[in-house]
Amino acid sequence: MNRLGKKANETLIEMALSADDDIAILTKFKPSQSEGEECNGPETISTAGSEIPSSSEIDKRHQSKDSIFFRDGVRRIDFVLSYVDDLNKEWEKKLERRKEFESNLQKAGLELETEDKKESEDGKIFFVKIHAPWEVLITYAEVLNIKVPIKENDIPPMVENPLDCVLFPLRLPEKVMHPEPDYFTAPFSKDKQELYLINDESTFFSPSMRNRIVNYILTRCPYGTEEGKKKFGIKRLLNNGTYTAAYPLHDCQYWKKASDPNCDSERYTLYMEWARFLRFYKEQPLDLIRKYYGEKIGIYFAWLGFYTEMLFLAAVVGLICFLYGLFTMDENMSSKEICDPAIGGEIIMCPLCDRDCEYWRLNTTCESSQYSHLFDNVATLFFAIFMGIWVTLFLEFWKRRQARLKYEWDLVDFEEEQQQLQLRPEYEAKCTQKKKNPVTQEMEPYLPLTSQAVRFCISGATVLFWVSLIIASMIAVIVYRLAVYAAFASLMENTQTLQPISGLLTPQLATSVTASCLNFVIIMILNFFYERIAIWITDMEIPRTHMEYENRLTMKMFLFQFVNYYSSCFYVAFFKGKFVGYPGAYTYMFNRWRNEECDPAGCLIELTTQLTIVMAGKQIWGNIQEAIVPWICNWWGRRKARNNPENLYSRWEQDHDLQTFGALGLFYEYLEMVIQFGFITLFVASFPLAPLLALMNNILEIRVDSWKLTTQYRRPVAAKAHSIGVWQEILNGMAILSVVTNAFIVAFTSDMIPRLVYYYAYSENEDSPMSGYINNSLSVFQISDFPERNEPKENPENFVICRYRDYRYPPDHERKYLHTMQFWHILAAKLAFIIIMEHVVFIVKFFVAWMIPDVPADVKAKIKREKYLTQKILHEYELEKLKERLCQGDKGATEKEFIATEGRMELSRAM
Repeated sequence: MNRLGKKANETLIEMALSADDDIAILTKFKPSQSEGEECNGPETISTAGSEIPSSSEIDKRHQSKDSIFFRDGVRRIDFVLSYVDDLNKEWEKKLERRKEFESNLQKAGLELETEDKKESEDGKIFFVKIHAPWEVLITYAEVLNIKVPIKENDIPPMVENPLDCVLFPLRLPEKVMHPEPDYFTAPFSKDKQELYLINDESTFFSPSMRNRIVNYILTRCPYGTEEGKKKFGIKRLLNNGTYTAAYPLHDCQYWKKASDPNCDSERYTLYMEWARFLRFYKEQPLDLIRKYYGEKIGIYFAWLGFYTEMLFLAAVVGLICFLYGLFTMDENMSSKEICDPAIGGEIIMCPLCDRDCEYWRLNTTCESSQYSHLFDNVATLFFAIFMGIWVTLFLEFWKRRQARLKYEWDLVDFEEEQQQLQLRPEYEAKCTQKKKNPVTQEMEPYLPLTSQAVRFCISGATVLFWVSLIIASMIAVIVYRLAVYAAFASLMENTQTLQPISGLLTPQLATSVTASCLNFVIIMILNFFYERIAIWITDMEIPRTHMEYENRLTMKMFLFQFVNYYSSCFYVAFFKGKFVGYPGAYTYMFNRWRNEECDPAGCLIELTTQLTIVMAGKQIWGNIQEAIVPWICNWWGRRKARNNPENLYSRWEQDHDLQTFGALGLFYEYLEMVIQFGFITLFVASFPLAPLLALMNNILEIRVDSWKLTTQYRRPVAAKAHSIGVWQEILNGMAILSVVTNAFIVAFTSDMIPRLVYYYAYSENEDSPMSGYINNSLSVFQISDFPERNEPKENPENFVICRYRDYRYPPDHERKYLHTMQFWHILAAKLAFIIIMEHVVFIVKFFVAWMIPDVPADVKAKIKREKYLTQKILHEYELEKLKERLCQGDKGATEKEFIATEGRMELSRAM
């Protein structure tokens, strides 16, 4: 860490800290122009009305539109800045900023080439092309601790999988899957360049490494002093309109290869082999994704692909459980009794609402009770336990997959702190006070404790307000349920046209469907506003590092989304129908609206409806936002360019017209998948088909994400990441919570436990133990006991009693309308079931997690082998250098130093 800090101080950091020293420090990186470069004309800095000198003008008609090089055809374009020369009151200030910024970039060693606005497609935009020469690349490769090849990997490949021949149709060509040979690597050092396998300086650093280095410089390069404060960083210049865009270039058009033989056309390969939906059954070219987009995007697609593969098992088991419910529907004794005219047809149920609703017969809910059996059966219990174990297997096997990727992608020694301890430019700019860092012993900016406290209080109050707003909206939806329930019940009883579907579309189901749709609309609206609020309050907190920023934003967004998406499901699962009261003593919300009752067949079918609408609606809306909206925006932006000759539409202009994949692009992708993960784990006991829906969505999601990234977005700046970060902890937390929620759903939302208690303790028919269950689960109420508030306006058939769903004594019992002993037996059984299920699943989960090592044995061996060889090569190199010094008579190189170096090599071999 000290070495990293020191190197950073030798480059751009001091530009931001000392106006007097920056030129002296950075001039040494500015490469001298060779004769060949002089013939191309001097480099030009972008200014208003600037023109490319005639000596360097090249007719664009003779230059390939896919050119990713300067006009000399040699120097690669690593980054592009664009700006519009608008003549407003800020014009002079922006001009001054650009001149200063570009001048400092050149002092940092970067080479610039400007395309005049006359050369652009619309005649308004200037483009500044940036090239990082070798001297700059090797300097910042050491600063960023970039690993480079030192020796070809000599570890034999893994033994072939016997299933490879079966999986062959799913494989991609070897060149696509592994675009580069496997090497042992070591962090780059300028002083040891002969150690590395440098065959060609122009291709030694991949384009993603090059744009990462240039972006590092751009984010820290100063552009002057305003209001007594030093200003720096391309982000500020983009925010204040000095530049309109900053981006690295794609290497070619996605639908055809580049005409330049020096270009690898990796974008075209990614599109053909990965981004097309017809390739949905193929594996992902993760190494190529990592090479082109960087490790951070590569690790996301690796996780998404692995999650989708694991969903296949859960989807198959869930489908089997659903089919079990489908095939046993006719054998379900409860629905048989409800549908039987002699049983369900003779049971008169109490009105569903006060005054306006009429008495109704139980067999009118025949169809809904049959469909309820699809999800409320013995397989529900098995699937809930299975998913508790599945989620553990998923998380543990992902750790192993992640460990393998860390080795293959040279991230083993990559410490997130090395990257993330670097202060955010915004933090450095806004924090004017400085104090000594106890580790580096250097002065660095800091935010006073009082300022932090105030900002956190404002942030916490804002988050609390928005969470309260969600709860208020959920209560509003509940009030809607209660208000329209009576209307639906009255409408369906009195409208003849609805009679044919009245059995299927019960008042409960109609209320649940409309309320779910309304809830989904509210969720989307609140999401739209809160996303912007969350970013604003996180910016206001001024997090110190990039990791801190992402973690804070992640927790805020996830907390909000968790409450927003799951609150309605929690209501239906754990509150609806649980606090109803009984006829004559109903409970009311705000003393006005009578609480909802569950269907006689249970509330599970309503939870299934709620889950299906919210989950499916979110996925459909998400795919529309991700695919169609960027496509329309790009189509609109390119409408003029389509009228121009193709060879006048340059590579930087084509990419300029694409959408921006912002710093939070992956954040939203992770958030979408983690919310989906919650749906298929927290409430899966109510909907075994949820994993199947998620699987189908994710197969589409992978191709939509890859398509939009490859075709609709500018190339993102490459970034490193060795894991999915804080999302791993969120997934672990949801996995534990899912065991609890599913245990409660089986116990309190489904009819599983009441049926089992009746089967073993109260059944009187040995030949058919479940016969009589419906009659047993319904209590009796004497209609004459109705208070005026609850009594229906009409009783045309002069019913004397009605039934309701509960376990209470009949009106002729001495404990009239109090809970029966069976109610307490069932409650005790439910609590016992929750405790037993939770303990069993948790024990199995922790045992499975303990049994499966986080790092595969072969990966551990490879890591040790690489470390050993790297140390050996470095020690041999030092030994050779020491021998040369001894031979040259260097007095500083003593014999003892030589012996010590040899001893260190022997010790390394022994270890």
